[in-house]
Amino acid sequence: MNFSLILFVVVLFTGAMWALNRWVFAPRRDPQAADPWWVDYTAGLFPVFLVIFLLRSFVAEPFRIPSGSMLPTLLIGDLILVNKYAYGLRLPVVHTKLLEVGTPQRGDVVVFRYPPDPSLDYIKRLVAVPGDRISWKAGQLALNGQPVPIRPDGEFFDADRLSYTRQYRESFGTLDHRVLADPGKPSYVQPMDSFRQKENCRFEPDGMECVVPAGHYFMMGDNRDNSLDSRFWGFVPESHLVGRAFFIWMNFGDLKRIGRFH
Repeated sequence: MNFSLILFVVVLFTGAMWALNRWVFAPRRDPQAADPWWVDYTAGLFPVFLVIFLLRSFVAEPFRIPSGSMLPTLLIGDLILVNKYAYGLRLPVVHTKLLEVGTPQRGDVVVFRYPPDPSLDYIKRLVAVPGDRISWKAGQLALNGQPVPIRPDGEFFDADRLSYTRQYRESFGTLDHRVLADPGKPSYVQPMDSFRQKENCRFEPDGMECVVPAGHYFMMGDNRDNSLDSRFWGFVPESHLVGRAFFIWMNFGDLKRIGRFH
């Protein structure tokens, strides 16, 4: 379901009712008479829907985390906010960029439209930008021939599975974040039958390697062994970016999770 399109249609409808009431029906109505019921339920709601539409389209949009692919950074049930102008202002529904604002950076947590089915929104970590040569072999991520630094960071307890997993700190420049990984483990990747610019990738029994094409990005989940990401379905076009996730505004099972994350 395309909620943005539905909200846009609602704004158009209530806006039309508001305009008709103000310039056609209201001048003919007895000034002492109460507004008809339809005014309250259509024209009266136009300002509310308009504000919601503008905030959701250009400022911040809420999302719910549906899976464990971003553990330990994001848990199932986290309600997050996504900065909609971090990578440029876009027209809602049609996604045409109006204004350049910022550039995606390695390490950003990004919401984007899933390339095999753009009607779905996915969330992953951006690990490679255009021109990067990225490899995933034996549970180790490497960029341009250099392993991305990781260091042990204890264990993560998965309350849903009642199990512990080794946790690491992974660094992109001066910023780091937690990942669940198993360095040294065989990293065989079974890609989808076809995806755009698959020729930029090489798949081997011990892992894979890709060169990120211009205008595209490579995404991975922080739960490295349990994430369906760019290793399997390919690159994310710049036009599919929705925004940068930055804040957990609610988790009804754990209120302590409210706050910023990276």
